[in-house]
Amino acid sequence: MIQKDTEEQAAVFSALADLTRLKIVKLLCCQREPDALCVNAMAGILGISQSAVSQHLRVLKAIALVKGQRRGYHIHYSINRDAMQHCQELVLSALNTEIQIEKESCESYCSDRRRQDVSRD
Repeated sequence: MIQKDTEEQAAVFSALADLTRLKIVKLLCCQREPDALCVNAMAGILGISQSAVSQHLRVLKAIALVKGQRRGYHIHYSINRDAMQHCQELVLSALNTEIQIEKESCESYCSDRRRQDVSRD
């Protein structure tokens, strides 16, 4: 369980660590389902190329944070609200968690280091 959560947390942090992806997420969070945006609109608003938007959307779709819906010739993107809630929980968990195993491991490491330092004196 810890390993799975940690991997998911790392994926979320990695995806949101890029400034442009974070801008895309914020932009899409302002939109409601019927007002989803196509790649062309996002490119124009953000002042970047369509291909750059597509590449960033690919990363955001990989963590299910963004979803697309085909409307005619274009795909319109919006935030997956359920995935957003899950990502928020993962981030909060990563920042607030005090995992007993890690704490014990850290305490054990620190005591071992102190013993080594004392024995050197």
